[in-house]
Amino acid sequence: MDSENNKKNKTGIVATVGRRKEAVARVRLLPGNGRITVNGKPIAEYFLGQVFQKLYNRPLELTKTIGKYSFSVRLEGGGKVAQLEAIIHGIARALSKAEPALRVTLKKEGFLTRDARVKERRKYGHAQKARAKKQSPKR
Repeated sequence: MDSENNKKNKTGIVATVGRRKEAVARVRLLPGNGRITVNGKPIAEYFLGQVFQKLYNRPLELTKTIGKYSFSVRLEGGGKVAQLEAIIHGIARALSKAEPALRVTLKKEGFLTRDARVKERRKYGHAQKARAKKQSPKR
């Protein structure tokens, strides 16, 4: 890994990547006032609802860093829930790079663990889905 991805650069920006299923979140952590933008929009506009808000604020609440950093996120692929989980993963990785002391807390809560579950491929000779069998014509 090159040093730019592994440490802060000269301006204090930390760049990380969070992933879940097909969703990829490129997260940039900046010293700031707690704003999170996703593809140029405030995160509250991108993810509507209080349930989503509780989820994306969880790593910040846990580490008591709300208002300390701002985040800029570029999202690609996946559905809304997978995108949200990719953002959470990316934010947690950025926080652990910016402040290595937070790593233990984030790791214990599971925010640094990449959820590797993805959709199973469809097998040939089967019906429409990955494990569905074709109907038997015996009667």
